[in-house]
Amino acid sequence: MTGKSAGKTRGLVFALSAVTIFAGQDVISKHLGTLYPPIFVTMIRFWAFALFVLALTARSSGGILGAARTSQPLLQIFRGVILVIQIVVAVYSFALVGLSHTQSIFAATPLFVAAMSVPLLGEKVGWRRWTAICVGLFGVLMIINPTTASLKLELLLPIAGSSIFALYAITTRLAGRVDSSTTSFFYTGIAGAVAITLIGPFYWTSMAPVDWIWMAALCCTGMSGHYLLIRAYDLVDAVTVQQIGYVQVVLVCLLGVLIYGEVLTANMLLGALLVIGAGFFTIWRESRLARARAANGQA
Repeated sequence: MTGKSAGKTRGLVFALSAVTIFAGQDVISKHLGTLYPPIFVTMIRFWAFALFVLALTARSSGGILGAARTSQPLLQIFRGVILVIQIVVAVYSFALVGLSHTQSIFAATPLFVAAMSVPLLGEKVGWRRWTAICVGLFGVLMIINPTTASLKLELLLPIAGSSIFALYAITTRLAGRVDSSTTSFFYTGIAGAVAITLIGPFYWTSMAPVDWIWMAALCCTGMSGHYLLIRAYDLVDAVTVQQIGYVQVVLVCLLGVLIYGEVLTANMLLGALLVIGAGFFTIWRESRLARARAANGQA
């Protein structure tokens, strides 16, 4: 095995390990979010994440001050605030809607990113990707099944969470045009931690001793998962990592059934397949067009 192929194999292992850990993180988030205010749970999680970010950026070439240096501070801070809001919405959704419903709809995030890239990034989306977006959104409708009399407004939570994360991805692309990934990573953790700390203490709740163990596990999964994801991006292209991310959807759905007794209906399964298929195509198409633009630029 060559060094290049060995590195790619390690990258795939890192990516698979990261999404597996994130699946476990979602399960713990549902447990804690059901018992305690999701804002409180997210605050503790972000405090640990901020310490992790400081530790990593301190070891970077420019140190913490170098990572904090940016010509677009408002955009970077906005990114961090967006992400912490998305995580709060996700924890609420896990607790009220369920893991399976939430993750199945979250799989539509690449479709929302493609749609938002037109007005926010000025990118052109051809008929193939618009078709994929429409198919994926139809899949989301199948998952929430609006024709039933038991439709709950809580199902809007995962749709909002997916849309918010798509906005985070778009702003990350904008920031990446000027700043390094280290700078963006720094503001993701620090700005998010500061923002949630402004309101989180008002939701402070006494926790049972055993749940502090679960909280520690939640923080550890967040830090280890992000570290493995960073390592994966160092060794494997972003498109491959994004596609492996769909493994998390499958794992979370299975864990939701096994641990919480969630029910996977036929419309949920078919809708999830449509969403994942459309997402796969969108990611592949965007990567192909990006390579074509790069080749034309070099020509």
